[in-house]
Amino acid sequence: MRVFVTGATGFVGGAVVRELLDSGHRVLGLARSDASADRLAATGAEVHRGSLDDLDALRAGASACDGVIHTGFVHDFSDYGACVALDLSAVETLIDTLAGSDRPLVITSVMSHGRTEDEVPDPAARPDLVRLPAEVRTLKAADRGVRGSAIRLPQVHGEGDHAFVPALIGIARAKGVSGYVGDGTNLWAAVHREDAAPLYRLALENAPAGTVLHAVADEGIPLREIAEVIGKRLDIPTTSVPPEQAGTHFGWLGHFVSSDLTGTSTLTRQRFGWTPTRIGLLADLDHDYYFDINQPS
Repeated sequence: MRVFVTGATGFVGGAVVRELLDSGHRVLGLARSDASADRLAATGAEVHRGSLDDLDALRAGASACDGVIHTGFVHDFSDYGACVALDLSAVETLIDTLAGSDRPLVITSVMSHGRTEDEVPDPAARPDLVRLPAEVRTLKAADRGVRGSAIRLPQVHGEGDHAFVPALIGIARAKGVSGYVGDGTNLWAAVHREDAAPLYRLALENAPAGTVLHAVADEGIPLREIAEVIGKRLDIPTTSVPPEQAGTHFGWLGHFVSSDLTGTSTLTRQRFGWTPTRIGLLADLDHDYYFDINQPS
């Protein structure tokens, strides 16, 4: 199968590209810059120049392939609403392009939409779940002849991670303490990116239209335990931050550090034979690459 992949040089997308190529698929990867194009070509994938806001490039890439995996997302928390709107526009464009073909579209979603795979809230009732409309439109794309599925990602970890956990480490360095909110018992689910990548391939190959998959290996790790590993590695105290001070202490990360972002993957494992085998988040967090101040951001 020839597969169009957005976010093809990203943290998750790069692992998905390798998984597809190793499994015998061909990949046409979206690349925004010369550097991204060079990295992508070095993997053996074909390069398709463009970006998520270049809808013509998305149409051309999807039209030229047998299926689409959408891992791209602009993570700009200073204007998150614009990032969500851009993602929705990209998903709608991909659905429009694939309409009537029965080709697969696998998109990336988030754990906050449901603890189990069968939970899909009504967007009208949950306007706070700002990425939910893209998920729901993908799941309903069967009505337009598209085999749409959504993979909900928890905290994805591994070498090269530059998301929430590295942000926590940076805040701990700056503050001189490794913090958690309240009693620190709120939970984060997690998965190693090398475990998440095969699930995208399985969804592409086998997921029926309208399927939600959960890429969950660790179902729930208390934030206090994450903070304790960070504090130990940085040799600084671990301390509770009062909930009313979370925004001040953690900045844009305050909402996430205060939330339960957990879920199960029981149905995903049963339906697709997916079995995570990589190291868990707490053990992975004890690697030096998480604490290398020269790590690319």
